[in-house]
Amino acid sequence: MSTLTPKEIVTELDKYIVGQAEAKRAVAIALRNRWRRQQVDPLLRDEIAPKNIIMIGPTGVGKTEIARRLAKLAKAPFIKLEASKFTEVGYVGRDVESIVRDLMELAVTMVKQEETERVRAKARESAEEALLDLLLPPIKAEAPPRPEPESSDDDNIIALPADGGYAEFELPRDDEAERQAEERQLKTREKLRKLFRQGRLDDRMVEIEITQQATPVVEIFSAGGFEEMDINIKDMFENLLPKQTKRKKVKVPEAYEMLIEREAQRMVDMDKVVAEARDRVEQNGIVFLDEIDKVVGREGTSTPDVSREGVQRDLLPIVEGSSVNTKYGIIKTDHILFIAAGAFHGTKPSDLIPEFQGRFPIRVELDSLDKDDFIRILTEPRNALIRQYVELMKTEGVTLEIGEDAIEKLAEIACLTNERHENIGARRLHTVLECLLDEVSFNASEMNGVTVRIDAKEVARKLDEVVEDEDLARYIL
Repeated sequence: MSTLTPKEIVTELDKYIVGQAEAKRAVAIALRNRWRRQQVDPLLRDEIAPKNIIMIGPTGVGKTEIARRLAKLAKAPFIKLEASKFTEVGYVGRDVESIVRDLMELAVTMVKQEETERVRAKARESAEEALLDLLLPPIKAEAPPRPEPESSDDDNIIALPADGGYAEFELPRDDEAERQAEERQLKTREKLRKLFRQGRLDDRMVEIEITQQATPVVEIFSAGGFEEMDINIKDMFENLLPKQTKRKKVKVPEAYEMLIEREAQRMVDMDKVVAEARDRVEQNGIVFLDEIDKVVGREGTSTPDVSREGVQRDLLPIVEGSSVNTKYGIIKTDHILFIAAGAFHGTKPSDLIPEFQGRFPIRVELDSLDKDDFIRILTEPRNALIRQYVELMKTEGVTLEIGEDAIEKLAEIACLTNERHENIGARRLHTVLECLLDEVSFNASEMNGVTVRIDAKEVARKLDEVVEDEDLARYIL
């Protein structure tokens, strides 16, 4: 993050997300402020709280995608949750503290993968030695049988039958025999190493021992607040039940990969991983709360709704800053960045309880998408939909060409369908393209070498009838 300025962050987001400049600007500033805070004097650092963001806009305009791309840029622990899954403590439903537990689990997995990659080179060396042990088990050298002298008063004098004379020599000691055996073993081992690296042992089978943890499936349905019990019971079973081992015959390349993973896991220091993960969560964690408008209380109700206002009240201490107990220790949420998002169709942000509104000082309104935006979405981003379908068809040997007039027609149909039916934003483009390319996708495996060109007339032929038929469009588009 020390190399990415807010302008560069926006530029990176532009590669995948069309429009929404205001939202990109807000999250870029928030992300840069995470790095700026780390440079501040430690006495003041803890006093600088993150400026949480609430994004307002209809579905399919890029709210979730902005948060997801932001987390990838920051390489920070990121979790996306739907606020509607939670309920007030004491009622059946997810406890809001599980947000922090899930974020910590994700961070541990992320750091563990990084540590595994860091030690992978060393693990490869250890795995190669372990594989050579499987191919050529170490043997203990045995001393050759002691020769019996034909006639001699000295044990070191034996008869030589060739000329009938006598010669004195020292009988080989046991350690000398072992040394010779070790030299032979080492030469054979080096030959096998050379053959393995050349890939000439890939068809050979070896027997490898696999360790399995006999952990039963434990699932607890209980009131909110007891989700940690589920984790503790699983850990208890893992410690009580013995690990099972079995032997399996696999080819050398597969055995090598399995040994690499085993050695890498052994080299990773889990205490260091947990400490690093805890630091990342507390300093750089990002939580994306989607569907936040679904926890707005209904108007006209005299009593609070436990799945609505109750969730807001429970979220307050976590968003503001509190300590949550997890199996990795206590996690402080004071500096976790919360990004909330909602469509607010029938409600407005001011309907949230005042305390909760105050925890999200930055509000960004995302724009609805029009025809020009759809054209850009189809062609400009690195993961543009047109590019995705072209590459998919290329795997079957089919060349797919979609003209500019066809792209414009597709955007027009998607825009029109959103106006007539539910406005699902850019997600409508997925539906329209699938309907257009249904026949090609089905027959592509039998069209190797064929070039398929699609123009505006072809789009109109496939989709105009569906769009004009209101009932049919309701189900297809």
